[in-house]
Amino acid sequence: MARPADFQTAVDQFSDWRWRLNNLYWITDKGGRRVKFEMNWAQMTFFEQMHYLNVLLKARQLGLTTFIQIFMLDACVFNKDIRAGTIAHTLGDAQTIFRDKVKYPYDNLPEGIRDAVPIQRDNQTELLLANNSSIRVGTSLRSGTLQYLHISEYGKLCAKYPEKAREVRTGALNTVQAGQLVFIESTAEGQEGHFYNLCEDAQVKQRQASALTPLDFKFHFFPWWKEPQYSIDPAGVIITDAFAKYFSGLADQGIELTDGQKAWYVKKAETQLGDMKREYPSSPAEAFEASVEGAYYADQMAVADAEERIGIFPHVAGYPVHTISDIGMDDTNSVWLFQVLPSRVRMIGYFEHTGTGMDGMLDELERRANEHGYVYGVHNMPHDIRVREWTRGGMTRIEIMLQEVKARNLGTVRKVERAYVHDRISGTRRILAKVEFDQAGCADGIKCLRNYRKEWDEDLGVFRDEPLHNWASHGADAFGGLAIIFTGLAAEPLKPEPKPLPTFQTMTFNDFVNSTPTYSEHV
Repeated sequence: MARPADFQTAVDQFSDWRWRLNNLYWITDKGGRRVKFEMNWAQMTFFEQMHYLNVLLKARQLGLTTFIQIFMLDACVFNKDIRAGTIAHTLGDAQTIFRDKVKYPYDNLPEGIRDAVPIQRDNQTELLLANNSSIRVGTSLRSGTLQYLHISEYGKLCAKYPEKAREVRTGALNTVQAGQLVFIESTAEGQEGHFYNLCEDAQVKQRQASALTPLDFKFHFFPWWKEPQYSIDPAGVIITDAFAKYFSGLADQGIELTDGQKAWYVKKAETQLGDMKREYPSSPAEAFEASVEGAYYADQMAVADAEERIGIFPHVAGYPVHTISDIGMDDTNSVWLFQVLPSRVRMIGYFEHTGTGMDGMLDELERRANEHGYVYGVHNMPHDIRVREWTRGGMTRIEIMLQEVKARNLGTVRKVERAYVHDRISGTRRILAKVEFDQAGCADGIKCLRNYRKEWDEDLGVFRDEPLHNWASHGADAFGGLAIIFTGLAAEPLKPEPKPLPTFQTMTFNDFVNSTPTYSEHV
């Protein structure tokens, strides 16, 4: 017969949520072996810092999904009338989470606990216990009231299934009342969508040290460099200058890496390519600046980062400033400003304007010329600039624009021929190798290039080989004009005293000149 002291010790242990989590549950590890679940550094940190509403930005394979499932399962086993739910971006993922991270840990509980709280109903999506507590999985969970809600890989859900994400936002999140627990976790997936907005808003509160109410989300970030397993023997691993500078930049932020960590990162980046900063971020800003899944230019932009071609690249006096644009009627008009320098193209500016038409664009170009001393060369306009307007005597857009740029002394205009979208994309991938970006002047345009991606087919669960038309496509389409007009890189500087070019032919960039007709005031 157990002594009273032993009985009290057992009661105290089973009343301790931390003890239960570290001693009662079994899982399968990454190698497929049955092991006792014990919280690692990420899981313990989150357990100790948990709020009511939590948004978690994370690196891969830190075990946070496993922890949240066991945390909710434990709540159901040791409390009656609890409702817990998990949402995944596909039903297959939801069922896998249920099988491996809910049902398996329950089936491996001590027999006495399972006998005290047996299963009443069990299928591929729900576990209902005899104490009337249940945990279920799905892709929306709109009905019912939940005390615990876990949304897994919400960033992917927002990116691939925007309508489903909206249903989650308006449905499942509204089933959780103030004072209950919500866990929204994901890797980053571009700078748009509800997950991105949640992280941004929560980080603002974090920076301001604002007191959080039960209806405020708390931000949690779990970087790769805190994971002890992400380190290898550095012998034989070459740290290039680009990686060395990246690691130096992390050190400036207070992130000091060991040689083993640096070696692991370099070797991992060899396989992850443009996905590295998204899958294994060092900071929240880096995670969201990285490319999204299905992004057309992920690898090319990653190379530009590695080769330090995104940074401080200001306007160079003595070279003309050209523009490439994508225009629309009631849509966003996007304009890149660039210079052709020996062996490279320098993008020095980007802006968008909506609802102001051609006049708005020319006003902005004129303002920049006055402010920075730009001497404009050629304004490269898309093929539909030849469309006739119902104003100014039926003149075409290009005729109107030629009049305007001539009157304002802003260079000249020409039309860029139309190209198939896949030709433009493949051409852009090639020319990105010889392009440098001024980070300050082109921030919004760079964001467009990083986020320009394929459209997701919700029915087939694959990416279509067609671009998604969203906010990022405007700047990316405009930049794609460079792929049409550039086949080589050569230019001669203007005279030391910059002045407006009388015609585009003053440049010796033959491929640029010969690719499409050059228009003048005689058009």
